[in-house]
Amino acid sequence: MRLKRRIAVIGLGYVGLTLAVELGRIGKVIAYDSNSSRISELKKGYDRNLEVEDNALMASNLQLTSDPEHLKNSDFYIIAVPTPLNIHRHVDFSMLFDATKLVGKSLKKGDIVVYESSVYPGATEEQCIPLLEKYSKLVCGASFAVGYSPERINPADKEHVLQNIVKIVSATDENTLQIISEVYSTIIKAGVFPVSSIRVAEAAKVIENTQRDINIGFMNDIAVMLHHLGIDTAEVIQAMKTKWNYIPFQPGLVGGHCIGINSYYLMHKAEEIGYYSNLILAGRQVNESIAKFIAVQTIKQLIYLGSGVKRARIAILGLTYKENCSDLRDTRVIDIIKELQSYGTELLIHDPIADASAARKYYGIELQSWEALDDLDAMIFTVAHQYYLNIDRDEIKNKLNHRGLIMDVKEIFNQQEFKDTGISLWRL
Repeated sequence: MRLKRRIAVIGLGYVGLTLAVELGRIGKVIAYDSNSSRISELKKGYDRNLEVEDNALMASNLQLTSDPEHLKNSDFYIIAVPTPLNIHRHVDFSMLFDATKLVGKSLKKGDIVVYESSVYPGATEEQCIPLLEKYSKLVCGASFAVGYSPERINPADKEHVLQNIVKIVSATDENTLQIISEVYSTIIKAGVFPVSSIRVAEAAKVIENTQRDINIGFMNDIAVMLHHLGIDTAEVIQAMKTKWNYIPFQPGLVGGHCIGINSYYLMHKAEEIGYYSNLILAGRQVNESIAKFIAVQTIKQLIYLGSGVKRARIAILGLTYKENCSDLRDTRVIDIIKELQSYGTELLIHDPIADASAARKYYGIELQSWEALDDLDAMIFTVAHQYYLNIDRDEIKNKLNHRGLIMDVKEIFNQQEFKDTGISLWRL
């Protein structure tokens, strides 16, 4: 099947690039990003996010550009830019608004704009459409149409990829909904799921992530409680798994560009209409406190083992927000690092996948090589990269001092692996 529309994808991050490459397999796609360095890398066949393989990138029929003038050759625009939080944990739509203004300047009669960025219910119609109308000097519904199809990509997940994840689609009118459905159906084998309004699609996205945030928050709360009871959480979970209706959630850090952020979007809209959700807020508070809990337990374990805290050599294993993913956005590992630094410890940060230049630029962190990790008082495994799962246990033991400590945040190890070695294992 060939594309009937002239498509432009705006924003070539984890979401936009994957989408552009798949659409580019069946037709020409204008792939735009305002970052000219990003465009230069992609033209050379290199995706620093490691989501798209080099051969797939080069084989796709993409017109990679950072020149907004090229967008005028399109009639179907897909906006997939980040919608993060600011330092005060408030919604930051600045990149979304910039992309909207850019597209607005290129809009023509009959064009369609589809948003994939995560937003709170109502944002597309209340915030984005007025901007499109202002910068295009056209009227939505009369001259152009808008749709919303929330991105559901799970970075580093090679099983649940774009093609086999059902695509929610919505639009300002039935005809546009049909066109959008047809476009996505060309690449989505799992099919599309049309909903009655843009607000329904927006709500579905943020609520599915908020639900996960709350469930992880519950498990983090339970993990802290079980710690005080002297019960191993990982063993409890293994026992729970024997029941058919067990819901698989693990305690841990909650970061990244979706789960920990979408809850704030939902709370923002709820508070705007005068509704205050105790449950959503409680889940967020627990998840935001778990990093400090891990850091404090590290200090307590070191004291218990008779190790000095000030200048203790501690390795942090994993900086990205999730396993086997290079994304450093909103990683909560940084909270553990800051807390441990306040105790005067000497920290060595290692991550086999993270971009060293990005770690330096955004967090002021110099990533260490695996070989540089030695004479350690403690190792904190914060991210379950496959790299760490594959490392020989004797190699780990050799990096630790006698009576060394392993803090296992991601249930990488079992209790028997370091038995009778003099090494203490703590699991979240």
